[in-house]
Amino acid sequence: MQIMYNAKTDVLYIRLDDAKQDVINQRVSGDVVLDVGKDDKIVGIEILDASSHTNLKTILPIEYQVAAGVSA
Repeated sequence: MQIMYNAKTDVLYIRLDDAKQDVINQRVSGDVVLDVGKDDKIVGIEILDASSHTNLKTILPIEYQVAAGVSA
């Protein structure tokens, strides 16, 4: 699992499955998009306007990656 945050666009992306595969984007609300892969399994979760939905420093007790070239 990977968690990436882009401070410039305020988008949080949680990648649940590292396997390369084609995905279909399904918007489930105004700010949440699911990436659905093979066998209708959720591969990733994209949260738009993330800083207004969660405290990014305490979202999970794991490290998160900041997208390359973007300051945290």
